[in-house]
Amino acid sequence: MSAKRSGADAVVIGSGPNGLAGAITLAQAGRSVVVYEAEDTIGGGARSAELTLPGFVHDICSCVHPMAAGSPFFRELNLEKFGLRWIFPEIALAHPFDDGDAAPIGSPFERNLEQFGEDAKAIRGLLGGTVQSWPEISKEILGPLHIPSHPLKMAAFGWRSIQSAAKIANKVTTRKARAALAGMAAHSLLPLDKRVTGGFGLLLWATCYAVGWPFAAGGSQSLTNALVTLLKSLGGEVVTDTRITRLAELPKARAVLCDITPRQFLAIGGDKIASSERRRLEKYRYGPGSFKMDWALTAPIPWKAANCRKAGTVHVGGTFEEIAESESAAWNGTFSERPFVLLAQPSLFDPSRAPAGKHTAWAYCHVPHGSDFDMRDRIEAQIERFAPGFRERILARSAMFPRDLEAHNANLVGGDIGAGSVNLGQFFLRPTRSLYSTSIPNVFLCSASTPPGPGVHGMCGHSAAKLALKTCF
Repeated sequence: MSAKRSGADAVVIGSGPNGLAGAITLAQAGRSVVVYEAEDTIGGGARSAELTLPGFVHDICSCVHPMAAGSPFFRELNLEKFGLRWIFPEIALAHPFDDGDAAPIGSPFERNLEQFGEDAKAIRGLLGGTVQSWPEISKEILGPLHIPSHPLKMAAFGWRSIQSAAKIANKVTTRKARAALAGMAAHSLLPLDKRVTGGFGLLLWATCYAVGWPFAAGGSQSLTNALVTLLKSLGGEVVTDTRITRLAELPKARAVLCDITPRQFLAIGGDKIASSERRRLEKYRYGPGSFKMDWALTAPIPWKAANCRKAGTVHVGGTFEEIAESESAAWNGTFSERPFVLLAQPSLFDPSRAPAGKHTAWAYCHVPHGSDFDMRDRIEAQIERFAPGFRERILARSAMFPRDLEAHNANLVGGDIGAGSVNLGQFFLRPTRSLYSTSIPNVFLCSASTPPGPGVHGMCGHSAAKLALKTCF
């Protein structure tokens, strides 16, 4: 389908959470906006579908949404008025061990710290400021580089944010505390001895207390649908099944926002991109891929640890050392025999996800970029390790290699769900020093390849749109 049509003040390429956030920001300012989506369904990384059997609803990419529920911009939108309902599990996250014990993570903060014994004081020091000041500090963390409005509250977190998880782990000694930190930090897709992994771990750990780790009732598609409903109420438009291959295919507009990564931008920008910028974008590094699985189940997963049966998310990986080995393997191009598995079980809390009495589960592990190695047996064996009898409850399974994830969403290059590595060089200045701006006048990047980076929070799109409003209108 051609994108040529009557003009609008602004156009957005991509209907992921960042593209929609950017479009809403523009529409709120009274600008006419059209969003173009390459696929026949909207949502990018926030879509749902029946991947296994009829009646079993699975999230294609993102499933658990602490950053969406805690996003300063999304909170302002009151998306509940547009059909979104958050479901908060009794326990945000649990981390099981071989002996049947587990570390449950969730509110209230002080009571939850009791399980960490001698480490409680250290964890309070690491997390307490972020938990207590989340409304203010989230605006600082989830925005572009700027002078902090709350410098004292940011000071401690800012220093820790560039440390490695391995270094921060030296501040605690108990098995539970070290493993909990490792599981949180592994979301960075980096080896745990790399800088900034500590900041990732502490931030996500704090959200368990300050925000919670909720599901969108009915699936992640419900978040997308609420954003689109809001956008349309503001006069915005979404056009699906329209892949933009060159900027020249777009109608005339005063601003163009691109919810795409550098690789796609290099393709559609062509020779309009300055040679110096092209060289910088060509150096942009993508991270490890993901191997994702979904299951239709006859019953809930039979975890040995009772706390895991009450948790929305389960970090399946054992000790700090095991998780560190798994993440290092993916980074270095090899495959762990016991991969760290990030698992969610939404149907325990949302009966709309499966037929009566049945259940769903969603999980992934990290693998080398673009890997075609089949991790199904290793993922299921790892779950079976902590939940004997799991395989007996499988009705059907869906497996997605990195190439399959990229086919569903072109931003997941090589299966990289972070839209680019968040190593220190690409943590603050992503994808280049220009951040959202490009060398093409009035064309901006707004994907997770820009600050503040990965996560379903919409802040990349919101910040890019604010810059476009300032410079183009």
